[in-house]
Amino acid sequence: MAKKPENLSFEQSLNELETIVASLEQGEVSLDDALKQFERGINLVRQSQAKLEQAQQKVSILLDAKDTLAPLEIEQ
Repeated sequence: MAKKPENLSFEQSLNELETIVASLEQGEVSLDDALKQFERGINLVRQSQAKLEQAQQKVSILLDAKDTLAPLEIEQ
């Protein structure tokens, strides 16, 4: 059984999406299977977008923190 999209890494999701797209492009799957694969692909895309947004937020927080930090002064 395939893992839930939320349990996959971003890279695993991309790899699975590539496989799904290749399968659908070949056109050799039944309509029911194509719909299942399409649905799985949509779920993978949504989870991947969420992971990218989370990463973007973390980067923004880190960049904002960098701008607000003052240099450390060491007393000798």
